[in-house]
Amino acid sequence: MDKIAVLIPCYNEEKTIEKVVKDAKAALPEAVIYVYNNNSTDRTAEIAKQAGAVVRNEYKQGKGNVIRRMFQEIDAQCYIMVDGDDTYPMENAQEMADLVLTRNADMVVGDRLSSTYFEENKRPFHNVGNSMVRASINALFKSDIRDIMTGYRAFSYRFVKTFPVLSKGFEIETEMTIHSVYNNMQVENVVITYRDRPEGSESKLNTYSDGFKVLRTIFRMFRQYRPFAFFGMLALILMLIAVAFFIPVGIEFVETGLVPKIPTLIVCGFAALAAIQSFFAGLILHNLGMKDRRDFEFRLQLTERAKK
Repeated sequence: MDKIAVLIPCYNEEKTIEKVVKDAKAALPEAVIYVYNNNSTDRTAEIAKQAGAVVRNEYKQGKGNVIRRMFQEIDAQCYIMVDGDDTYPMENAQEMADLVLTRNADMVVGDRLSSTYFEENKRPFHNVGNSMVRASINALFKSDIRDIMTGYRAFSYRFVKTFPVLSKGFEIETEMTIHSVYNNMQVENVVITYRDRPEGSESKLNTYSDGFKVLRTIFRMFRQYRPFAFFGMLALILMLIAVAFFIPVGIEFVETGLVPKIPTLIVCGFAALAAIQSFFAGLILHNLGMKDRRDFEFRLQLTERAKK
């Protein structure tokens, strides 16, 4: 088992990968540097190998698929994940690793948004999107994560070996964040400086399509991890609709003793039944979720034993 493993997922990063690998080796001399090549069509893999990295391949396209492969294949006491585009300074890597190795942190978030991100990043929609995602997750999950979409993180062994990777693309960072918050893992924030990509290096993140995937992931995981809140809100909305349609029918019945709007009354009844069903569905799923959390705690204990 490695003491520290630096994980670098890469797709067409020949202009920057050599510097990222060398910076990682300088910042963490005891670490093993792993570059996972994700079907690059340039010299990324060749340059990374020449720079001293262990190069492996993941043939299913997408950052989530790469991270799944990394987490399955590599055993380490501490993992540092960083992008291969040279936008994150490796000077913070030792501090992040120390939080995992000596302070029992399960995930350390490299926080760009509290420093230079909004000045360096030249894509305004990315800035707005990052702020919206951070605000929505912190509100929905009652957390204090300062940068949701950052690709610079440190992980403990038990986080890596108990994290179920479901996302295929860039929404993986959102999934990691929600997983750690929901399962009451220790999360630390380290403020880092951010620099935009060097000239000639292009971002693989599509503002609109990938942004939509991130929002869909938040919606899906809110429904999955907080089902009582999700279905409770749905039940409330349905019941309000039922009451709103029933009021004029009820007033007319009180005044005349007749119910001329039978279809409206039927709609009210179905909406009320749907509200009741949603409420109890949320309650049942909440109880199942509590069982899953107990099972997860047991898996954490088994993971700690396996590590020793």
